[in-house]
Amino acid sequence: NSVWVSTDHDEIEKVAKQFGAQVHRRSPEVSQDSSTSLEAIREFLHHHHEVDIVGNIQATSPCLHPTDLIKVADLIQKEGFDSVFSVVRRHQFRWSEVKKGENKMTEPQNLNPAKRYRRQDWPGELYENGSFYFAKRHLIEKGYLQVIVFEIFGFGVCKNFHPKKITSLSSFGYFGKEPLKEVKLLVCSIDGCLTNGRIYVTEDQREMVSYDYRDIVGIDLLKKRGIQV
Repeated sequence: NSVWVSTDHDEIEKVAKQFGAQVHRRSPEVSQDSSTSLEAIREFLHHHHEVDIVGNIQATSPCLHPTDLIKVADLIQKEGFDSVFSVVRRHQFRWSEVKKGENKMTEPQNLNPAKRYRRQDWPGELYENGSFYFAKRHLIEKGYLQVIVFEIFGFGVCKNFHPKKITSLSSFGYFGKEPLKEVKLLVCSIDGCLTNGRIYVTEDQREMVSYDYRDIVGIDLLKKRGIQV
């Protein structure tokens, strides 16, 4: 088994090697903004004929735990599955979107409004969450990554970093075998991190931005725990 980082960035390559990973340098063809993970994986397999099984782990899922990955690897290697990918269970009623100007009504997608059931009595639906994809070579070469679902729970699905998620990451994230060092300082930008993307213009043409209140609550919780912001 081996751990690889696929990238076209020198700094990412440097950091990956510092942590013991091998690096596959992506070609410009699969390093575009529109490039897919499947395209990058197929290119990797083209250069590494010794690889029979690929486990694609998304860097945007920091709470993913090794125990889940071990279970998935066992499904592939010991139980004969060709592919396993991550999903989460959601209990949300979906409705069709009606855009402005369309002469139609919104329609239910996964329920009968006349026989609406309680959420706690409904098993819910499985949604692909993109945390990981494991598949055998022959399936990937045919253009597939997904066959069998693997349901993960709780904070294994949290994606990306926001101040309000730091407490959750500290409690549920996996940080390796070494003892976790205490967080003492949070440094973040205001624009693009704490703002919610809205701009307000006053009567005298001054621009104002607004903040997501949940970020403010998260920062307040950090301060109460003695963390400098």
